[in-house]
Amino acid sequence: MFPGGGALERLPLLVGRARALEIILGSDDFDAETAAQYGWINRALPDDELDSFVDTFARRIASFDKVALAEAKRLANRRTLPQAEDLIETQERFLTAFAWRTLQERGARLRRRAAEVGPDFELRFGHYLVDLGDQ
Repeated sequence: MFPGGGALERLPLLVGRARALEIILGSDDFDAETAAQYGWINRALPDDELDSFVDTFARRIASFDKVALAEAKRLANRRTLPQAEDLIETQERFLTAFAWRTLQERGARLRRRAAEVGPDFELRFGHYLVDLGDQ
């Protein structure tokens, strides 16, 4: 199954097509350093620096003219966000996928495996998805 919240359209715009395919099709977990190198996230910070960075950044943005900020975002969004019709198409395909027999069968296996594994299942979903195979 593929995600239906717009990630498939947004990710290639952030990291490029090849890396997006690696991330999406590989269904693996990535550490923060790799995600930052790929452009998936802006930066990776140690836990003890995060609050200070966010506070400073938010205060700086809040000090700027609101109309100028809105216009800068609008202009940046013109070319960097997917079109609404692309998001609608993905959502339609996402909803259609729930009827796939293969998805229903795999979903039942995933739920059983998640119950066996416990909380680690969600933390290492890609690992367990591969581990599950096409039994």
